[in-house]
Amino acid sequence: MSRRPRPKIVTLTDAAAARVREIIAKGEKPYLRVGVVNGGCAGMEYVLAYAESPETFDELVEDKDVRILVAADAVMFLLGSEIDYETARLSSKFVFRNPNQTDACGCGESVTIEPAKLEG
Repeated sequence: MSRRPRPKIVTLTDAAAARVREIIAKGEKPYLRVGVVNGGCAGMEYVLAYAESPETFDELVEDKDVRILVAADAVMFLLGSEIDYETARLSSKFVFRNPNQTDACGCGESVTIEPAKLEG
């Protein structure tokens, strides 16, 4: 009996992959960790942080020749997400397109995310 393929936790657009490469090349730590934390008026916030090494149970994601870490407690909230990097006239930022996101606050700083429902 073969196991079904694991779904990708997150994917990166070309713009996001290029920006992660730039960040890692300029930084002192070899990884970028993606996660979620409780906070903001909608309940949760996406977080990005430098990491020296994977923490226990972190998931290593490789996409477009970029390696990022997904915090273990964020996997079910980020499953199926696409990370993009957008540059506007006055700002630039990572943007999460998350199928598990059900709401967002007016300022765009926090979101409501339901854990992914896995099909049996």
